[in-house]
Amino acid sequence: MMSTVIHRQVAAARAGQDPTLITRVPSGWVTLSHTQFLIGYSLLLPDPVVPDLNALGMQPRCQFLCDMTLVGDALLEVTGAYRINYAIMGNREPALHAHIVPRYLTEPDEFRTGLPWFYPQDFQDSMLFHPDRDQELIQHIAEAIRMRL
Repeated sequence: MMSTVIHRQVAAARAGQDPTLITRVPSGWVTLSHTQFLIGYSLLLPDPVVPDLNALGMQPRCQFLCDMTLVGDALLEVTGAYRINYAIMGNREPALHAHIVPRYLTEPDEFRTGLPWFYPQDFQDSMLFHPDRDQELIQHIAEAIRMRL
């Protein structure tokens, strides 16, 4: 049963129908976030979908976390970010997924040191995913990830 956005997005990735899809990694799928207010903001979605990190056995758990940091390494290379923020919450969408967020020295001072979700909603909405604009970014991130696998 596909009960969350994460379930639906994994199904779309499997079917090759997710325009935000970056690439497959051993633990699941890497996608670009639907909001790109921080360029390169990505998600790691497990396949199969599980409720949370603790629902995975030790080896799949380690693989998911390793893949998460591998994506972070690729984002550092591709985006020129100075840091990567990692977040696994699952409060709104109760299925495991990791937010992998590049942070930039060019961010406004009042936001750079806080959580990325503290940006005003209108700022976040100003940079929604656009398949034409973001296709080159997707390709570069995918190449950087594949080089590390």
